[in-house]
Amino acid sequence: MTREEKASSVAELREVIDRSTGMYFTDFEGMTVEQTTRLRNDLRKAGLTFKVAKNTLLKRALDDAGRMSDPLRAALVRQTGVAFGFDDPVAPARILRDFIEKNQDKPALKLAYVEGQTYPGKDLKKVAALPTKKEVISSILGSLNAPIQGIVGVLGALQRDIVYLVDAIEKKKAETV
Repeated sequence: MTREEKASSVAELREVIDRSTGMYFTDFEGMTVEQTTRLRNDLRKAGLTFKVAKNTLLKRALDDAGRMSDPLRAALVRQTGVAFGFDDPVAPARILRDFIEKNQDKPALKLAYVEGQTYPGKDLKKVAALPTKKEVISSILGSLNAPIQGIVGVLGALQRDIVYLVDAIEKKKAETV
């Protein structure tokens, strides 16, 4: 690989790293070509990206992006493939969890990097169980909306009670006349 090719590869990796909110570093050693193709297709269907690159190029791109850490540096050994998540940083974890369960623990997850937080590979199921951003936002909005709905209910009940009271007074007057 020439210097220009390496620089181009690092720039491409850096661009994907900059856009990503979740990165999942896998060791795909021992996987067949068919398994790797299926994994790539599963990730692609979900709008995710899977890249395989030399560890030195990944390290350089991570350094350039300001995302390199000691756990990441330690994870970049042997063959490394990276699944990138963009809008939903946990989406790759769910796909990887399902794929790994079906394929006798291949690929092995080395490390997950989700919005600045690193998780060891053994925590894949915990990461995959995290709610999506949409779920968190809807939960927060629901919590904010609940008191407002309560106030609307109280005001509606107050109006209803006033109508019943006026109706009862009117009936009472009609009976006395």
